[in-house]
Amino acid sequence: MRPRAAVAAVLAALLLTGCAQSVDPIERLGKKAAQRVGSYGPTRVDGRPYRHWGLVAPLPAPPRPPARAAAGRGGLPRVVRRVETSDKVVFLTYDDGAERDPRFVDMVRELRLPVSMFLTDSVVGPGYGHFARLQSVGASIQNHTLDHPALRGLPYAGQRAEICGQQEKIRSRFGIRPRLFRPPYGTYDRTTLRAAADCGLSAVVLWSVSAQGDAPRRLRAGDIVSVASGEVTTGPTLTERTTKVLREIQRRGLTVGRLEDYL
Repeated sequence: MRPRAAVAAVLAALLLTGCAQSVDPIERLGKKAAQRVGSYGPTRVDGRPYRHWGLVAPLPAPPRPPARAAAGRGGLPRVVRRVETSDKVVFLTYDDGAERDPRFVDMVRELRLPVSMFLTDSVVGPGYGHFARLQSVGASIQNHTLDHPALRGLPYAGQRAEICGQQEKIRSRFGIRPRLFRPPYGTYDRTTLRAAADCGLSAVVLWSVSAQGDAPRRLRAGDIVSVASGEVTTGPTLTERTTKVLREIQRRGLTVGRLEDYL
């Protein structure tokens, strides 16, 4: 066979072999590699994802949730800074929706963290898809107003527009109507409670511990932790800040509970 004809025959054989194989890059890596790829990132095949997220042990499962407490007086929502419970749980909450760290979705999914996201429409902007992914892996979506104003002292109509407007935004985006509301900056008045009640909310949620960057130094059962989640360009990411809080939770012999189960 002439050299040119021999080369052509080899190339034809290679092409036929290639066509018989899958072009899926995951399949080319093999079954083991495919197992490492999840919907939003790698899944730990060793069954110990907590190690990947910097924890020394898995978080204990939270206890069976109690019966929900009664609503506030006069039909107004309860105002809650911390949950009165003997369960060894704390609650992780995040505000606004400015920081959309994709690794945080993986963390919530792999560690099965029951986090609560209080969203502001004007801050989330086009990023609702990110929070839909968080909702799909177990996060709850709650109300933090349309435009993030300080509500205290505003007239009823303005407060109602901010709160009910975000209820409708969340309903249209996620198909749910939140039960929990966090007023921006933690400021509110009786008018806020009236407006929240009229918008179908059952609790106004503040916080007892703020985790801005470092791990909180004092954690007790029932604490509602507000984890800073603003848009950052330097310093620890949202995932890294959450890891610091989780380590402290473990050190205190606590775990993470679902806030909605207790309110």
